[in-house]
Amino acid sequence: MRIISLILLAALIYFQIPGCGVYGFRGNNPPKGINSIAVPTAKDISGFSSPTLPETFTERLKSRIISDNTFRLADKKISDAVLNCTITNVGDDVSVITTGDNVTQRKIILTIKVSFEDLKKQKLIWEKNFQNYGEYPSSGNDFSRRADGVAIAIEKISEDIVIELTSNW
Repeated sequence: MRIISLILLAALIYFQIPGCGVYGFRGNNPPKGINSIAVPTAKDISGFSSPTLPETFTERLKSRIISDNTFRLADKKISDAVLNCTITNVGDDVSVITTGDNVTQRKIILTIKVSFEDLKKQKLIWEKNFQNYGEYPSSGNDFSRRADGVAIAIEKISEDIVIELTSNW
């Protein structure tokens, strides 16, 4: 009896009888046929005074893509798709003010425009703006910990982009 049940279950899965299919939430992302992706160094038009920001962001995004394991990174000449990123705005704002107008926490707000293009079909899959932030401790005009906030914002926004690349809820 157990063997018959296993055979029946295998047949249902193999032939995907209507009503017995496999369901999921992935939608069309990633699109079929896209296995490799190129991620060129991000452009920076924000005017933020950090010359290493584009490279730092790009390397973190690539690392997140690799660890997700949905896409293989490849050179643009041989990849199925390309992810172009432009850092459009970097803001630095007060986050927490204590008594006596003492600034104890600040936040970096990072905005990045991202386009995901299918190179095989020469078609734009999507283009979106992503925004996230990173907080860092501060006292008055001391911005020495600003890099901590930038690193947190880069981490969060990289994760947001990979989620958008790999899922379609």
